[in-house]
Amino acid sequence: MDEQRDAAVTGPPLDRRAELSEFLRSRRARLKPEDVGLPDFGRHRRVPGLRREELAQLAGVSVAYYTRLEQGNGRNVSAEVLDSIARALRLTDAEHAHLTHLAKPKSHKKKPAARQQQVRPALRQLLDTMEGVPAYIVGRRSEILAWNRMAAAVFDDWAELPVAERNWARLVFLKPEYRDLFVDWEQKAIDIVCALRMDAGCYPDDPRLSALVGELSVKSEEFGRLWATHDVKEKNHGVKRLHHPLVGDLALNFESFRLADGTDQCLVTYHAEPGSASAESLRLLASWGTDATRAGTSA
Repeated sequence: MDEQRDAAVTGPPLDRRAELSEFLRSRRARLKPEDVGLPDFGRHRRVPGLRREELAQLAGVSVAYYTRLEQGNGRNVSAEVLDSIARALRLTDAEHAHLTHLAKPKSHKKKPAARQQQVRPALRQLLDTMEGVPAYIVGRRSEILAWNRMAAAVFDDWAELPVAERNWARLVFLKPEYRDLFVDWEQKAIDIVCALRMDAGCYPDDPRLSALVGELSVKSEEFGRLWATHDVKEKNHGVKRLHHPLVGDLALNFESFRLADGTDQCLVTYHAEPGSASAESLRLLASWGTDATRAGTSA
């Protein structure tokens, strides 16, 4: 299994300077002058959103300094300047973190991004004890690393897939059955792309992430469209609506817990409101186990 993962296709690293430049341009373009208290000259404006001069004024830096940063040269930029630019651009916390990662990347010499991702045995045992609760562990590049019996019943028996295909991005964008599974497929797709963008900011030199982005950009027009937005965000909880082939509609609350061991892994759990139809459907799926997906597909 490890050999299969190690044989995954790799690609050239993402261009960090280009990523920084395009991210700043995209954030500046979404702001209108009136959003930040500046006069709008209407049809005389030649660029969408704010001009560089206006953004520099709001951030309290020179136009030349900001221009160099937007051209991808963030080598000597200070944290204070990044904070000022983030405030001027009205960045969210996730976007602010992404900007910092792009402008001032951390060294990962002791923890290479392309290294095999491992799940601790104790975590696998924890998943197995979570009876009635669909749960899995996802790592960098949206890779599905471990899961329990209920997750297989709800989403698919991923053990039957090649290791390289146990990846949320590949499943959602390249597998038609997942378009049917997620009621709001577009939102699920957006969430995945935003998470991959965060990964790209933290690990721009990851050849496997670059290969994944390249593959999906070629094979999925929707992925290319969403990737070009440069949106980043973290979605740690919410409600996911599914249409399961065996039990029909499910409304499940999800929680995502980032592990504090530096592995960049998250434990994701799903549960239904007690006494709801979805709770009853989960009990039914629990009785079927991993055969639930097979039975639903056959039906």
